[in-house]
Amino acid sequence: MADFKIRPLGDRVIIEASSAEEKTAGGLIIPDTAKEKPQQGSVVAVGPGTPDQKMTLKVGDTVLYGKYSGTEISYQGQDYLIMKESDIYAIV
Repeated sequence: MADFKIRPLGDRVIIEASSAEEKTAGGLIIPDTAKEKPQQGSVVAVGPGTPDQKMTLKVGDTVLYGKYSGTEISYQGQDYLIMKESDIYAIV
């Protein structure tokens, strides 16, 4: 993502959430109102860290995070989440 101009501060990262499932395993189409909020995404920007917190994530990592973690932002028509690195549970 070469044109991504937002740089997070401190120990924050910006995540592009994976899309929600469109169908169930059995082939049923899930309506928009019943879709689960995704809990997996790709890191698109990483802050420099803090003196107490070195950053372990890098751009391109796929991560798992909490269902209600982060703050939703919109940039150039795309939705992202910005959150602290400590809100991320795992790298996939």
